Amino acid sequence: MRALLNLFKLRIGVAIAVAALAGWAVERGPALAGWQVAVLALAVLMSSAAAGAFNQYVERDIDARMRRTRGRPFVTGRLRHGPAWLWAIGALTIAAVLAAALATNVVAAAHVFLGAFFYGVVYTVWLKRRTWWNIVIGGLAGSFAVLAGAAAVSPVPGPVALALAVILFLWTPPHFWALAIAYREDYAQAGVPMLPVVVGDARAANAVLSGAWLLIIATLVPAMVGLGPIYLIAAVAGGAWFLLQCHALAAAPGPQTARTAFRASLVQLVAVLGGAMLDVALR
Repeated sequence: MRALLNLFKLRIGVAIAVAALAGWAVERGPALAGWQVAVLALAVLMSSAAAGAFNQYVERDIDARMRRTRGRPFVTGRLRHGPAWLWAIGALTIAAVLAAALATNVVAAAHVFLGAFFYGVVYTVWLKRRTWWNIVIGGLAGSFAVLAGAAAVSPVPGPVALALAVILFLWTPPHFWALAIAYREDYAQAGVPMLPVVVGDARAANAVLSGAWLLIIATLVPAMVGLGPIYLIAAVAGGAWFLLQCHALAAAPGPQTARTAFRASLVQLVAVLGGAMLDVALR
């Protein structure tokens, strides 16, 4: 069970499902039944799990060369690496897309598919081993989760949902680059051109700080186009904490400050998504 939880990256999947719920919560339109919302969240979780498993299937050679990932089940042999997993991953993806389509609509289902496709294929297969832009473009995977939730209510997303999708896109690079600074030696040894490997820790830390400032500015937009003070307070508080840690990282680049900034990015995301849903719920 522990190996399967690792393989499907369910912690990431839960975060992606919450992003979809945030997109649903802020979108204006006909109300969905409780079972529809539950199926949509489950579909997003399933598609994220499939993409996470595919990522580990493809990257077994990279994972074996990195301290952070050498305990993953395909590397250790706890799960046998073979083509049967590709069939299982494909079936899980199809089931997720069909569930979203039947419970809501085909537009939401298309976004569910695109989220898995961008992480599993665009990021993992096409970009990760080739360019430091990998996580920038791959970050669209989280945006599609928000859009899937919004599309379940309205095929054309409103301004708040679009703003949250942009926030997810802008959040991913500083979040992941902070982690990449902490594990720069791992990525260098594996031959993966993450930004700190390409430009060094100091310049990567400055990129994290610049990306964080851009992100925090973007988090103010939902309060200008529909959300209220509860969201704004949560977004500003979470953003201030993230910025503080990013400034500390830029002042003293290293594994410890990078891990702290990475954890602060998670706090910031929870504040934004939780604040958005709470703001809508308490109106």
